[in-house]
Amino acid sequence: MRRAYTREAYLDLVLKIRSIVPDVGISSDFICGFCGETEEEHADTLSLMEAVGYDMAYMFAYSMRERTHAHRNYVDDVPENVKQRRLSELIRVFRESTRRCYDSQVGTTQLVLVEGPNKRSPEDELMGKSDRGHKVSFPRAPLQHCSEDSEMKIPVPGDFVEVRITKSNQASLSGEASRRTSLGEFYRRLRSSDSNCESEFAAEVKSIRIHQ
Repeated sequence: MRRAYTREAYLDLVLKIRSIVPDVGISSDFICGFCGETEEEHADTLSLMEAVGYDMAYMFAYSMRERTHAHRNYVDDVPENVKQRRLSELIRVFRESTRRCYDSQVGTTQLVLVEGPNKRSPEDELMGKSDRGHKVSFPRAPLQHCSEDSEMKIPVPGDFVEVRITKSNQASLSGEASRRTSLGEFYRRLRSSDSNCESEFAAEVKSIRIHQ
């Protein structure tokens, strides 16, 4: 596949990114059954999927395309049934990984960019995307903006809302929206909350040391 980096370098980069942005969403493309792919290499792909924990992935069985480097230089020697079996295994591992990722967000408050009505229940629910690109649905109801003395309004596409996640599945999240907000205000409040937690933790540690 002509990748100019190693697995170790890739994983180190993922760790570095997450050390800076802990809640970052990561996506990638995967091709199963590329020319000459062995079972060991396929197993490495599965373990990489588990190690990284992707939020989104596009997964395909390899097919030869004319006028490409592979078409000119390689033989499409992995049987189609093997490609499809490996693809099924990859999809299974991905779904298990995303289930854990989605479940871990239950109980958290997410910033959601409203996209419009939920197609499954357009009269009752709105749908949007979180910062990690996850679909989030919530009741369609008037909300006050975080700014003082703002009027109650039903969120419209382009609005940001705070949603406390109450339920997850393999493809989306759902929850209760508390208010309309802005990108800057949400993260100012988040940083303030983190600082308060750190102060409370430091005070608790100090108290323990005093009483030892």
